[in-house]
Amino acid sequence: MTTSIADQVIEQLKIMPQDLQYQVLEFARNLTSSKIKGVPGKQLLHFAGSIPKEDLQLMSEAIKQDCKQVDTDEL
Repeated sequence: MTTSIADQVIEQLKIMPQDLQYQVLEFARNLTSSKIKGVPGKQLLHFAGSIPKEDLQLMSEAIKQDCKQVDTDEL
């Protein structure tokens, strides 16, 4: 028998200090009150193909080059 997610969360809450339990409660409350942002992909289809192929190639090359570098001074 598989333990439900709710049961697993409750088991974890039982061993947490009260201040952490409160943080979990606040997090859960925020999740249930948050609204979904964005639009369905179907509404974005009219943008398909609107970026020129040359620009896509430049973007792809920039991503490949920059993803291999690490900025050690980044804050």
